[in-house]
Amino acid sequence: MSDPVLEVRDLRVEIPLTRGTVRAVDGSSFTVGAGEAMGLVGESGSGKSMTLRAILGLLPHPAGIVGGEILYEGTDLVTMPAKKLQDLRGKEISMIFQEPMTALNPVMRVGEQIAEGPLAHLGMGKSASQQRALELMQQVGIPDPARRARAYPHELSGGMRQRVMIAIALSCEPKLILCDEPTTALDVTIQDQILKLLRSLREERGLSVVFVTHDLAVVAQTCQRLSVMYAGQVVETGTIEETFRTPRHPYTLGLLRSVPDLEDGPSGPVVVSLPITRCTPPVVDQLKEVLRTHPGVTEVHLRLLGRQQTTVMRVDDNLRVAAGAPLFADLKQLLGPGCLSG
Repeated sequence: MSDPVLEVRDLRVEIPLTRGTVRAVDGSSFTVGAGEAMGLVGESGSGKSMTLRAILGLLPHPAGIVGGEILYEGTDLVTMPAKKLQDLRGKEISMIFQEPMTALNPVMRVGEQIAEGPLAHLGMGKSASQQRALELMQQVGIPDPARRARAYPHELSGGMRQRVMIAIALSCEPKLILCDEPTTALDVTIQDQILKLLRSLREERGLSVVFVTHDLAVVAQTCQRLSVMYAGQVVETGTIEETFRTPRHPYTLGLLRSVPDLEDGPSGPVVVSLPITRCTPPVVDQLKEVLRTHPGVTEVHLRLLGRQQTTVMRVDDNLRVAAGAPLFADLKQLLGPGCLSG
């Protein structure tokens, strides 16, 4: 791995309550290299979002950091003065929040919100920062940026609002972007577009990214390494390939169900079992990979967290799924109506 841009060492975050203290983050450690995308995965309440907020000093009251170090390019953010940390936010480290409707200012036009960073951190004048906002809106795929810049957040679709959030995060040319489940509130089609946009921007700009999610398929599509969090602790860290193939921790083993298991029946069809965590766009890539690597496969069994199973039939080099089967509606969106049987 390249020299770390971010190094979290034994981070501890506690929330004091009237009945006791909650250890939201309990000794987490991980590193992020230059130009690397690192996934932080785990169930809800495992401490992922609290970890990101601790990095930028944005913990909600009364939560606080009670131990550990957060080193950004060798400088400890935990002991950094508040004014210096405020100057660092946006300029060096930025964040894309989970729900743009609550993160964006509802009474400011989106163009003004994108221009705020360059105006405050890059020393640009009002005209230059507004032009910078239009350029960023075009880069993140917002059509007619001059008109959209005058819109308020509620006048944009969910996908457009998330693109505005990405433009804000990029506005000051940061080295590190923290993504807190940025596609959770989007439908599967828009989610796929946003994930591809984030990946292309990272590759073009050499950004380091921490991607928080509970969706392992999203991590597989966007990240190079991952750390698994459970009960406030990082219980396993490794590359995507090695962790998916040989998970070492029992909790990781319970999460990772993404390696196809080829079963050759003596007389029946050739079946591949493909466990998934959510029916999202990366599932299509996994199905196509199964067809490519196992030409003799006739059926693919999709299992969603052990609760639902849908058999996807192979017809020539296409996919078919029976109408009314579990996951039918989601698969219809992903595969298109032409790939479905009646």
